[in-house]
Amino acid sequence: MSEWGGTGEGLPGEIASALSGHGLILRGGFVFGEDEARPQGLSGAPATAVLLVGQAGATHWPHFLRWRQSRSREIADPLDSWSREAIGAVAEFFGARAVLPSDRPYLPFQQWAMRAEGLKPSPLGILMHPDYGLWHAYRGALLFDVAVAIEAPRNPIHLCDLCVGKPCLRSCPVDAHSEAGFAYGDCLRHVRSPSGNACLTGGCLDRNACPHGQGHRYPAELQALHMAAFAGAAEEF
Repeated sequence: MSEWGGTGEGLPGEIASALSGHGLILRGGFVFGEDEARPQGLSGAPATAVLLVGQAGATHWPHFLRWRQSRSREIADPLDSWSREAIGAVAEFFGARAVLPSDRPYLPFQQWAMRAEGLKPSPLGILMHPDYGLWHAYRGALLFDVAVAIEAPRNPIHLCDLCVGKPCLRSCPVDAHSEAGFAYGDCLRHVRSPSGNACLTGGCLDRNACPHGQGHRYPAELQALHMAAFAGAAEEF
């Protein structure tokens, strides 16, 4: 049951304030059309609206580290567990259902994100943000049973269209990213090999080569956490 006593008009602002206590930000949203597929809301009926939750740069990192220090070392996916706890608490307060990109069956988070913020994918598949570059993420979403008033997305310049050299496609030692797509198996084998230690400990070389949003670049520790999860959880090819 919701603990929030405000009105629908003030909902996004109140949610943004609550998320900031976890180093998270509200990343747009929209009301679903009546004729489109809709996930279940808190009541079990099809949701009416969705608000995306995420981070800009590493704003969440110190909050996660404090949480991690107070938890068991045996947590299989600590960042996912932290996201579920933090976003779940906000969802409970505002009467929403919290969902994460890792939930099964998978929800169309990337399509939601493009619709909510007007972004487009980079050659690496990560959505390119006009301010944050490739250094941002969507950690979850809030599904509401009621309509939520939120501003329509602007139409940001897609920075990849202005990038001539495409260094993000030229820095990987095994050419994992190309116009043909992502060579998942090649990347995985390289990261798991001794020659892939720089990627495993410092993050994807292609991603780090992108010139945009460098002021929001993740610290090496955060990049290493993501790469370790990729190397450890992915299936063998």
